[in-house]
Amino acid sequence: MKSKLFKYHIFLFLCYATFSFSQTEKEYKINTIAFYNVENLFDYENDPLTFDDDRTPEGKDHWTQEIYEAKLANMAKVISEIGEDITGNSPAIIGVSEIENRRVLEDLLNQNPLVSKDYGIVHFDSPDRRGIDVALLYQKKIFIPIASKAYELLLYNDNDRTKRVYTRDQLLVSGMLDGEKINIIVNHWPSRSGGEALSRPKRLKAAQLNKHIMDSLFSENPYAKIITMGDLNDDPISPSIKDVLKTKSEKDDLKLKELYNPMENMYKRGMGTLAYRDAWNLFDQIIISTELTKKDYSSYRFYKAGIFNKNYLTTPRGQYKGYPFRSFVNGFTGGYSDHFPVYIYLIKKKVSN
Repeated sequence: MKSKLFKYHIFLFLCYATFSFSQTEKEYKINTIAFYNVENLFDYENDPLTFDDDRTPEGKDHWTQEIYEAKLANMAKVISEIGEDITGNSPAIIGVSEIENRRVLEDLLNQNPLVSKDYGIVHFDSPDRRGIDVALLYQKKIFIPIASKAYELLLYNDNDRTKRVYTRDQLLVSGMLDGEKINIIVNHWPSRSGGEALSRPKRLKAAQLNKHIMDSLFSENPYAKIITMGDLNDDPISPSIKDVLKTKSEKDDLKLKELYNPMENMYKRGMGTLAYRDAWNLFDQIIISTELTKKDYSSYRFYKAGIFNKNYLTTPRGQYKGYPFRSFVNGFTGGYSDHFPVYIYLIKKKVSN
């Protein structure tokens, strides 16, 4: 009897949830904004201006056209599915990192799962010594860029202040999302190479540049809708994010020109986007400004955030079972990336005709 009653309650719950969702779907527009570190998406040709030699057919990784095309297909599959179960569409906007050049983005967007979406590209070549960049992809029918700029992060060698350390730019794109202005910053902050403490000053510098960009936007409009996203190589509680960006973990008490980080509470619950030595980090984050957290849904507002970690994106067996299923470990694995993508939903009320 208890079993039947339990099943009946589950049935009622599912009916209610389905009804509630269908009602919400009718009343609101919803778009996915995402970020994905695609783990070294290189073409297979040697670029004499960058250190990409490993990712060539003759290089250490034996990176062939066949492997490149398999990697593209995998990345396209993932991107096409982020948010699709809720919105019926792939992301309206997605920031990406660890891409070699514009060509790999064009090849990615020409894959079958994405080509019909008609994505546009905002990309600048950065001075990173390996030639890896960040970029923004957007569905042209939903988002229209009106301005873009790459901000150089100036870093110098600890032992020789005259020698510059070249790293990724921070990409700012401002545009109209379904008629509303929104500002998006795509980041890939310096890695933890050499250890977290030793490399921390570089990420503090990156955070300071990020704050400078946002402060400039706020000086023009204190109510600016800003999304800063990326692989920050720091967790939501790290000094670069808590002390420099001064992010908040709760959105209800935000003051004007402050930042809400929906990833902080996820991190505190043990969730992550990459794993190292049996511990999870949540380096991939999407942080939003106060205006996006308001409860007036006459314009686009934050609904919820998530980590896209479907089963096929996790390593199925072996020592790293449960970790993100990376695409390269002593050869191409058939996997995807060493990072899970992250996303947020933005919603607004539909206007009655």
